[in-house]
Amino acid sequence: MMSFSNVGHFGDLLPNFLRARKRTFIDRLHWDLPHTEGMEFDQYDTPQCRWVAVHEYGEILGGFRLAPTTASCGGFSYMLRDAQRGMLGQIPRDVLFIEAPVDPRIVEASRLFIAEDVPASRRIQVQSVIMGQMVACTVQMGATHTIGIVPAVWSRWLRRMDLDAVPVGRKFRIDGVTSQAAIFNAAKFQAGLHAH
Repeated sequence: MMSFSNVGHFGDLLPNFLRARKRTFIDRLHWDLPHTEGMEFDQYDTPQCRWVAVHEYGEILGGFRLAPTTASCGGFSYMLRDAQRGMLGQIPRDVLFIEAPVDPRIVEASRLFIAEDVPASRRIQVQSVIMGQMVACTVQMGATHTIGIVPAVWSRWLRRMDLDAVPVGRKFRIDGVTSQAAIFNAAKFQAGLHAH
């Protein structure tokens, strides 16, 4: 798990991770996002967030970003809450059925991706590593739950992993992808892993 304070230990991993995000979200999905020097970033890539890159020898296979729901920087908080507050035009204000939580026990996962060049035969393995890291890093950050927007296919896949993803918002479409906000109990899942 990379942060501003430890990124020096990871060599070029963070720039490579942000380049992989650009290839995924800007080049492939055509999202209108800030980028420079081939790297995608936004207002949520702050010292309050953590980045998790799944890689082999520096080649990025996928990853995600985690941010506390208590985050605050320059008028922004975290993506789902700011969408609900009408600050993000591309995500609908009614993205959540509930008021966006501000709770140290809940972190938001965003920018979750698997690199396009990961072969189909390895995608489930990479998904499993990503979700295992999401659970571990959520708990490492002192939280028990993860909230975020997932494509509809991911919510089904989370259930297959016994992650008990509970929808907390309506389905909506952005750039041809049907997505929905969901929350899952990372601490319960991790406790279940240790029980086996």
